[in-house]
Amino acid sequence: QGQLVESGGGSVEAGGSLRLSCSGPDYLFGRASWAWFRQAPGKGREGVAYINSYDKIRYPDSVKGRFTLSKDNDKNILYLQMDTLKPEDTAMYYCAARRSEYYSLSSSDYHYWGQGTQVTVSS
Repeated sequence: QGQLVESGGGSVEAGGSLRLSCSGPDYLFGRASWAWFRQAPGKGREGVAYINSYDKIRYPDSVKGRFTLSKDNDKNILYLQMDTLKPEDTAMYYCAARRSEYYSLSSSDYHYWGQGTQVTVSS
């Protein structure tokens, strides 16, 4: 942990938008997978977006159509655009990476993590 740095969290009203950013070292922008996870108080860590070095992107149904993941390989930055936010999106959001291009949204498969950024959505 500590290899990645997130930013962009904050507080918004329901229906609003936020964009999270995650920067990391060069070696994690090679053949790797990246993901965003979130964890609400008292709940487990949930994967909300995935991308690999081939730009294969996946989302769970809970955020599909509202969240958009993108990656800037030149700047080593991962973005998560979150639109139409709901109160149930309130959580600590974490960026994570792993040195594998195979799909996974299981937190136990990721070895590099950021410190997290808080997202709070009020009704």
